Amino acid sequence: MKELDRLTTTELSAWVQQAKIQAKQGRVIDRIPQLAKADPGWFAVHICCKSGKTISFGDAACIFPLMSVIKALSLLYLLENFGTEIVFAWVGVQPSDAAFNSLEQLVSDRGRPRNPMINSGAITLADKLPGKDATERTLLFCKWLNQLAGCQLYLDEVMLASVRLTRSTANEAIAHYLAEVGYIENIKTALDTYNQICCISGRVEDLALLGKLLAFENSLLKSQNRRIVNAVMSICGLYEASAEFAVRIGLPMKSGIGGGLVAIVPGEGAIACYSPSLDNIGNPVGAIAFVEVLAQELQLSVFG
Repeated sequence: MKELDRLTTTELSAWVQQAKIQAKQGRVIDRIPQLAKADPGWFAVHICCKSGKTISFGDAACIFPLMSVIKALSLLYLLENFGTEIVFAWVGVQPSDAAFNSLEQLVSDRGRPRNPMINSGAITLADKLPGKDATERTLLFCKWLNQLAGCQLYLDEVMLASVRLTRSTANEAIAHYLAEVGYIENIKTALDTYNQICCISGRVEDLALLGKLLAFENSLLKSQNRRIVNAVMSICGLYEASAEFAVRIGLPMKSGIGGGLVAIVPGEGAIACYSPSLDNIGNPVGAIAFVEVLAQELQLSVFG
């Protein structure tokens, strides 16, 4: 296995060019006006290695909302705060075979969210974040991440206003059903918290620093919780395409409709990408193409 930190800029450059060509097959989401402003040609990568070396390439100054990437970290936060028994009484860990905002699946599962990486699970967990209201919850969570990872995330108020403007009827229907069956207490707070944490924003380097939390032993986090989050990402992190990419790439990954993607190479490093052009499932095309070639060339799959 060739190690991450022996990567050369020449190799990286070639793989990024390949990924950017692939990205043309996707399109930037237009449902949220502020997200629609992204240039489909933007591409950034930041890699944090075991040796302490970092590799950065492309449009690394771009700031983007983490969107669904935050779901992996809210799971980690709640596991640290409440423990596995309580958290997994709220959500399951089964892969989903329906879209990330499917109400039908939630109804057929009798209101129990399948996993924390789809909207029903993430809204349920947003309802449980510590803090008296959505604003305090987001602030506490963001502060925890910044202190722990040494990153500079912040709540993008302009993005949040854009998200609020284009109310998601799917998420509202999910929240009402979750409240009906007793999985969430306060519909308004749960949805507001969910919208706010999805608008926590930063650069690709910040995303890689978050990935580092999951890639390496850390005296501030329980090892078991890191392992759980990585496992859940492996089977659920890319929505209904998770199984396919587990086979093709073999790394725990989480994507977001903002174009962010983080891939974890346990014990080796974290790879963060930003590429706003998405496929029809909601995964960033260029970012996945880049991680796939990297994983194959360096034989990074966790499955050996």
